[in-house]
Amino acid sequence: MTGDGPGRQGGGLTTGEVARRLGVAPTTVRSWVRRYGLGPVPHTGGKHRRWTSEDFARLERMCALTTTGLPPSEAARLAREQAAPVAERTPQRSGATQGSGATHLGARAGLPSGDVRQECRGLARAAFRLDPCALDELLTSVITDHGLVAAWTEVIMPTLQVVGRKWATTGEKYEEVEHLLSWHVVGALRRSVPPAPAGRPAATTLLACVPGENHTLPLEVLAAALAERGMPIRMFGADLPVEALVEAVHRTGPAAVGLWAQSRATASGPLARRVAAMEWGVRGARRRPVVLTLGPGWAGKAEPGLQCPSGLAEALTALRSAVGAAGRAGDRPVRAEAAPEGSGAASGA
Repeated sequence: MTGDGPGRQGGGLTTGEVARRLGVAPTTVRSWVRRYGLGPVPHTGGKHRRWTSEDFARLERMCALTTTGLPPSEAARLAREQAAPVAERTPQRSGATQGSGATHLGARAGLPSGDVRQECRGLARAAFRLDPCALDELLTSVITDHGLVAAWTEVIMPTLQVVGRKWATTGEKYEEVEHLLSWHVVGALRRSVPPAPAGRPAATTLLACVPGENHTLPLEVLAAALAERGMPIRMFGADLPVEALVEAVHRTGPAAVGLWAQSRATASGPLARRVAAMEWGVRGARRRPVVLTLGPGWAGKAEPGLQCPSGLAEALTALRSAVGAAGRAGDRPVRAEAAPEGSGAASGA
């Protein structure tokens, strides 16, 4: 039997699929099977285990109970006695639909909503358990399976939103969950792209948070997506001071600059205009960067002549266009000689 789906004879989920949906490592599932007898019943023929809806419901119940602090042995006993009705907990494969209570997170990028919902739940459970190994495994898997942009849009960002809502509705509990999840997301993003090639990049993109802005995660996603596409970047991270930003632009001559602001309080129109007005290069062939104002902080603060993409896909398109135009024009970054103190080049005026 091929086991292509739960409805076929010999079908069901593999142990790896079950682990992914529950937000645990496959070794943890196998350990629960061995210690507490929660494996597939009855065993199917063939080399690999297949989990039916009843099997999954029982194990899902145990997983939920362990998050409340119950010892695994007690959680397993209760799961065997009080497994939830199958109709409420049937695991779905690709293309399957969920009940009326499902959140259709897959609509934007075309991922099947059932799979997205299960992956979000698994990732959230691993985060609330503060399970670093499971987080790394799940994040790597979802990025590998779906690609970085779809993984962020359909699974990772919705999971972060779930954690944020939990924090906001429980008297600001679970802040540690959000911090751990964010840290592991950054690690997974950086592992997902190859290292930058040696040598001086051609047309590059400079990314930085504006002064006073410390929310770097969305900018990390954009940096990883650009690197995934082979586009050179320089990432300066959180809270880059004004003069440091100006000096970085002056020294590297980027084709494009992305300025991230999470809050309206940090979004600075004068700073964006100052960067957009900077010039460098030999006299008679001066160049300026394309400046993108990124993030919700810029909402309602559009700057004339500057692009303000509404999301990750739009930002990627705009940056690829800017870098491509620079490349077609033979525009290579030229490091300017150190300008005298107070000169226009150094100040960006």
